[in-house]
Amino acid sequence: MGSNPIPSASPAAPLHEPMPPTTFQPPQPLPLLGRAPEPAPGAEAPAYFVWTVGCQMNTADSERLSAALDGAGLRQARRPQEADVVVLNSCVVRQNAEDKVVGMLTSLKPWREARPGRTLALMGCMVGPKKDGLRRTYPYVDAFMQPQDFQPLIDLLGERLGIDAEGCVGPFVPGNPSVTTHVPIIHGCDKFCTFCIIPYRRGREVSRPVDELVRECAMLAARGVKEVTLLGQNVDSYGHDLPGAPDLADLLEAVHDGVPELARIRFLTSHPNDMSDRIIGAVARLPRVMENVNLPFQAGNDEVLARMKRGYTNAGYRALVARIRENVPGVAMVTDLIVGFPGETEAQFEDTLAMVRDLRFDKVHAAAYSTRPNTYAQRRYDDDVRADEKRRRLKAIEAAQEVILAEANAALVGSTQEVLADGRKNGRWQGRTRTGKLVSFDVGGAEPQGGLLGQLVSVCITAASPWSLQGAA
Repeated sequence: MGSNPIPSASPAAPLHEPMPPTTFQPPQPLPLLGRAPEPAPGAEAPAYFVWTVGCQMNTADSERLSAALDGAGLRQARRPQEADVVVLNSCVVRQNAEDKVVGMLTSLKPWREARPGRTLALMGCMVGPKKDGLRRTYPYVDAFMQPQDFQPLIDLLGERLGIDAEGCVGPFVPGNPSVTTHVPIIHGCDKFCTFCIIPYRRGREVSRPVDELVRECAMLAARGVKEVTLLGQNVDSYGHDLPGAPDLADLLEAVHDGVPELARIRFLTSHPNDMSDRIIGAVARLPRVMENVNLPFQAGNDEVLARMKRGYTNAGYRALVARIRENVPGVAMVTDLIVGFPGETEAQFEDTLAMVRDLRFDKVHAAAYSTRPNTYAQRRYDDDVRADEKRRRLKAIEAAQEVILAEANAALVGSTQEVLADGRKNGRWQGRTRTGKLVSFDVGGAEPQGGLLGQLVSVCITAASPWSLQGAA
């Protein structure tokens, strides 16, 4: 789960200082897996299916694994039952996500055991460094892979399908990506918030080099991508472990200037402690970096924040949001929060509710606390807020946010918004504004040859709900 504390409210340094130049090399092919032998005449290539639950990082991992399997000569199946290889990409940040994975694993046991040649793999945050417990619980699973570690499955398929895979696994780029896609830039997290299991499953922070990321974004743009989202559990800490310590501002500038074919650049998830003035300045200065900041605050009460080990205060977070809004006009602020953290009283919850009402976020991802095994909170605190009370607090947050969004979106009716068309649904085009609001729209007259997919479209907003906008181009 995203996180991060905030700089002090002391006067900000200039937000427009020049950033050091970065080098850029032309796109080069990234390594691919050795292909499987051609199937016999009339026989189809083996099929795979990747099932994903959880965060955008999991989505990006699944896209890259799919690229590896495509490169190996496998084909995608429409359903797991039609596949020869099924991979479940798991999430355990909350109990309901873990329950979904367990349910899917259980449902696939008959499929796996019906034919010996089938392969079932589990990857993602459910797989920790120690796998013996998983092997005992799920003996019918063939491979267990920690996040970003595709090698166990690649090795297994190499044996079963005759693929020469040694030394061939690299930072795979999706071969047929959608108009918008995700690019992981830093893996792991060093924050160790007391509620969070991510550092124990994804490990410590490891950044990818700037040139490699620019090259990957250029390859994606050449394959039709118009918008990339630069991803990290704590994206603002990017680069501290690289030679020369480039930061996220440097990377944003490198991608912005090095890949002009991209129409939009986003990033998430930020942490208040690492949201620097340089990063704010990059968002303000670079026209193709979107005015959208995902900045989790998690709790509005200082005592709860201290028990979470978040490293900032209510006042500090508010000061940071004010500084971002002052320097980036029209910025959309998105946040994550937890209700019912151990020991949270009704008065402490009211501080969280006040934060939502006062700061009027453009989106709030709210969740009830669920105990995660082996975290500090699980070891030290009793989960003493009743389940029904957590649900009540969650509904109070959702009700307050619905009122805020209804008012904010209603104010956009009659305005013209730039929308990146990323698909059609129910006969209408849809896409998102620069600030990330979902828009469904009709097109008057004939569409351009090839349609609007991937185009920036000026849309007049004609109606609004708390969750989306309607319009006409």
